[in-house]
Amino acid sequence: MYPEPARHAPAERAVTAYQPTPIPPAAVHPAPVVPVQPGHAPAVASIVLPDGRIVTGYAIDAVRPEPVTAKPAVSRAAVNVALGGVGFLAVCGGLLLITSFIAALTAFVTQLIILAAVIFGGWIAVQVLGAGGHKGGTTVNIRRAVIKRNHFHG
Repeated sequence: MYPEPARHAPAERAVTAYQPTPIPPAAVHPAPVVPVQPGHAPAVASIVLPDGRIVTGYAIDAVRPEPVTAKPAVSRAAVNVALGGVGFLAVCGGLLLITSFIAALTAFVTQLIILAAVIFGGWIAVQVLGAGGHKGGTTVNIRRAVIKRNHFHG
């Protein structure tokens, strides 16, 4: 599907290197006047390319990096750690309040249960051990009663 690559011996390859040919100063046209800071004139260079074209230009200064912005007095990591600590303390405080509330609620329910047991137990004690008095009604002495034909006559 694809053609096989041609194998060439290293000696068969011909390497052609082109070197730019500088133009003599008499043939160079003067560059247009460019306002520059006094004391510094840019160097103008002209070269001839292999195909005969002439390229004229100024040397380019190296790209200077942008100035580094000043770092804040406190690093972001320190701020994050501090905020995390404040959040952790807030959570711990909330958990402490929740546990205190649960403990108080448990104590309250326990006291209610004890109070109910005391009241209910007292009521039962009064019912069982109530006063020995009569509550009205008819008292029948069974020893003197006469039973005839499954009827009780007292």
